[in-house]
Amino acid sequence: MKIVLVTETFPPEVNGVAMTNQRLVRGLVAKGHEIILVKPGKKREAAEAKDGWQVFPVFGVPIPNYQGLRFGMPRPGRLKAMLRREKPDVVHVATEGPLGVSALRSARKLKIPVTSTFHTNFQDYCADYGFPFLEKWAMRYLRWFHNSCVLTTVPDPSLIERLREAGVEHLQMLGRGADTQLFRPSRRSDELRKSWGAGPSDPVALYVGRAAAEKNIPLTLKAWERARKKCPELKMVVVGDGPVRKKLAKRWPDVIFAGMRYDEDLASHYASADFFVFGSTSETFGNVVVEAMASRLIVLTYDYAAGHQFIDSGENGFLAPFDNPEEFCRMAEELVVNRKDWDGFRSEALETAETYPWQNTINRFEGMLVRAAAGGFPDEDSLSEALATHTVVE
Repeated sequence: MKIVLVTETFPPEVNGVAMTNQRLVRGLVAKGHEIILVKPGKKREAAEAKDGWQVFPVFGVPIPNYQGLRFGMPRPGRLKAMLRREKPDVVHVATEGPLGVSALRSARKLKIPVTSTFHTNFQDYCADYGFPFLEKWAMRYLRWFHNSCVLTTVPDPSLIERLREAGVEHLQMLGRGADTQLFRPSRRSDELRKSWGAGPSDPVALYVGRAAAEKNIPLTLKAWERARKKCPELKMVVVGDGPVRKKLAKRWPDVIFAGMRYDEDLASHYASADFFVFGSTSETFGNVVVEAMASRLIVLTYDYAAGHQFIDSGENGFLAPFDNPEEFCRMAEELVVNRKDWDGFRSEALETAETYPWQNTINRFEGMLVRAAAGGFPDEDSLSEALATHTVVE
């Protein structure tokens, strides 16, 4: 098929949405599909063929408080001309910004099927950024956007139920996988650990993600503080950048703020730690949880999204009751007291991650696009039928 994928974010930007989009695009290209990637670019940037797919840049403007990210500006005339020229089988819109709306409307006018993904709980972010009164408006907009598509993929079953209650239709589960080629225990670096001041037997706690209000990083660092009282040699490393990083660094001067890390360097930061602490309550999935498990780390997170899907608490990681900060901190404290038992939990985490390869997600996504291009949206039976007519690359 010829597929147009529209997104506001894509590597080299580092976030869960960007990395998910890249893996899906690479997977579809490997299966023989032609991809046109529409994303914000610099002014007058030319279209180009890159990494096996064609890039169609649209001028964008910076997003406030999101360094390096841009809103793609609405360009309905240019997008409509491109779609009319390329005649794609389906348009997939990965983000609901101005560029996504423009692509949705242009494709529908040309009667090209449009699919989408619900990546981010933007309606929940309104309170985090001081605009709680906008939450209902944001949900109304998201409902209109996704109900205008023939299907919307969602990474978590509980989120599907929540969206259905809010009136969003045509929802389909599309989970995530573990990139065990990139994230693996063998990337552990004694040199990196030494730069953190960690000796061979000193445990290191890690957070990876955007340094933003919605990530609830103060809770993660409070949990580390509680745990450090029981284990004074416990180090804390924060990987990521964002609008609250400087404020956090000032409040917690003993924490190592490593900034943005990419590819193998990021994987080495994961593997060189021991204990992954993730107190966010705003995830639609949480790729970092699976990346930490693939890196053979003890994971403590809340019982929802990726944690709920992948972790059997007390077997391959640990889950605190959702949005219960006192229990979250207590569990962190208890875990470091019993760190002699970590090795078994870490091995179970790695084994779990290895049973969920990204290829399964790519195959399912392909089936959804096949069905949408054929004029419908997939249920389980139609997905099986669609996949049966296409070669599956294991």
